Amino acid sequence: MSDVLDPSPALHSDGPAASSPQGLADRLQLAAIAVNRTRMPMVVTDPRQADNPIVLANQAFLDLTGYAADEVIGRNCRFLQGANTDPNVIAEIKAAIDEEREFTLEVLNYRKDGTAFWNQLHVSPIHDDDGRLLYHFASQDDVTEFRKVQVLEATERRLLKEVDHRARNVLAVVNGIVRLSRADDPKLYAEAIQQRVQALAAAHSLLAEKGWHEVALHEIIRQQLDALGSDRVRAEGPDVMVSAFVVQPLALVVHELLFNATIHGALSGPRGTLTVRWDEAPQPGGFELRWEEADGPAPPDARRNGFGTIMLRGMIEKQLRGQIDQEWTGNGLVITIKVPGSLDGLPDPLAA
Repeated sequence: MSDVLDPSPALHSDGPAASSPQGLADRLQLAAIAVNRTRMPMVVTDPRQADNPIVLANQAFLDLTGYAADEVIGRNCRFLQGANTDPNVIAEIKAAIDEEREFTLEVLNYRKDGTAFWNQLHVSPIHDDDGRLLYHFASQDDVTEFRKVQVLEATERRLLKEVDHRARNVLAVVNGIVRLSRADDPKLYAEAIQQRVQALAAAHSLLAEKGWHEVALHEIIRQQLDALGSDRVRAEGPDVMVSAFVVQPLALVVHELLFNATIHGALSGPRGTLTVRWDEAPQPGGFELRWEEADGPAPPDARRNGFGTIMLRGMIEKQLRGQIDQEWTGNGLVITIKVPGSLDGLPDPLAA
């Protein structure tokens, strides 16, 4: 006795969209050949049986999933789901099947060897002439590489926006530098602007090197201190990772403090020293920095709010939403800077 059953009498295929007379006559055989030879994975399930098992699968489906024919026939398609398959997507599939709706969605599936792939699943119900559900037809498409490209493109777009965002910030700061720097002496004016822009450029390079992600606090500080090349400077503190948002403002702050120390402060004399210490703050990414100058000249009798003071206050208090305190001790200038770890927004720190 043959195991092949007669076709369901109420099951009729749709006519081809275009065909010759011979093609129309051979449509059933040609359809079967096409299903088996196409590179698109396909299965048919039978909802009239318990658990809606697979009753037909083509070779492309076996190639995609890595299973043999006897490992898929009689099983529900959920065997392709795994640990990271989204439960919400699973619920969508179940609801659409229960409601006998045609649907297309992407689901994370797993091959026999355990490797994951993104499956663009299209399921269509097949009814008889009286509207009774007989089968579900499902096609699959491995869109893993396409999704990788999408993620890469999205990442690149975010990176370009980030670069544009920070470039605009740098230009705003440069504008403030040019606008607020003292212009009494053209030569000194040009040198001061050049040094400040170079400090920003160095910080920008450090950010680019780190992929515009977090940067170690010691790298920002040492980048500016090492440019001085002095053996009278010491920097110490634990590993603290700070937001990319902090890098350029902090680099300019350290540069300005160092510039003042070499022109007016401890490093302007033969015996003065500078110690920079930092520690973590309670919030992730936050820190407290202590700038200590010793054995330098006496503090000035008169103090004016020049570019340095305006810039320090603007960067620390307005842009980084931190706190800066300055005092003259018996041994020299001490500056304490506190920066919280949670930062958003980007105000112009040098706005008038």
